Amino acid sequence: MDTIIFDVDDTLYDQALSFKNTCKRIFQKPFTEEELENFYKVSRKHSDALFDKSVAGELSVKDMHIRRITDACDELGIAISTQKAMYFQEAYVEEQQKIVLFDEVVELLELLYQQKKQLAILTNGSEGHQAMKIKQLNLTRWIPEEHLFISESIGYSKPTREAFHILETKLQLDKAKTVYIGDSFDNDMVGAKQAGWHAIWMNHRNRKMPKGTVKPDHIVYNAKELLDIFKTSERHSIILK
Repeated sequence: MDTIIFDVDDTLYDQALSFKNTCKRIFQKPFTEEELENFYKVSRKHSDALFDKSVAGELSVKDMHIRRITDACDELGIAISTQKAMYFQEAYVEEQQKIVLFDEVVELLELLYQQKKQLAILTNGSEGHQAMKIKQLNLTRWIPEEHLFISESIGYSKPTREAFHILETKLQLDKAKTVYIGDSFDNDMVGAKQAGWHAIWMNHRNRKMPKGTVKPDHIVYNAKELLDIFKTSERHSIILK
């Protein structure tokens, strides 16, 4: 059976929108769209690095939430206090309760569901926070609850081999017929390819491909291109060859 597995953050929805709206609420200064986009990318860089420290037990979740915005601000020369960073996190959580799927992702999930593909989620993060997003996005409309895998719940985070192996066992998937879709090159592409899966990089932030031996099977630059891959039978057969 074909299995399609998705990351959540910035793959199924525009995570930057929540971040940008939070910046507008918390910082009393005007930002250009270019500045906000760069701010978001810098914050994600620090967030990913601090998440690894949190998983290793070197940093509490609360401290990680504070540090990821203060470190980003420090890099960009933006003044922020610890108290303001806490307000930022609270506002960010509120904004994430408004997230919606990309329109083309709704169409894609419906298409794959009707084709009776095995669908699943593999996402890094805390159980409560990621479960909130999954509920907000109404993903159980297409994906069974037992196919929702959150790193804190399973005890391993991407890109570790163990995280992907758990899904292989639980879903009894065929690696040759499994596709993973995500936005993070290091977590999603490296993890999936090391596991022997097909991988599609949702690179809608136009990031440069890191040097190395890992190569995604496909790179898409927006949700429409992702949908088109699966709507076109010829390309679909290439993915799951």
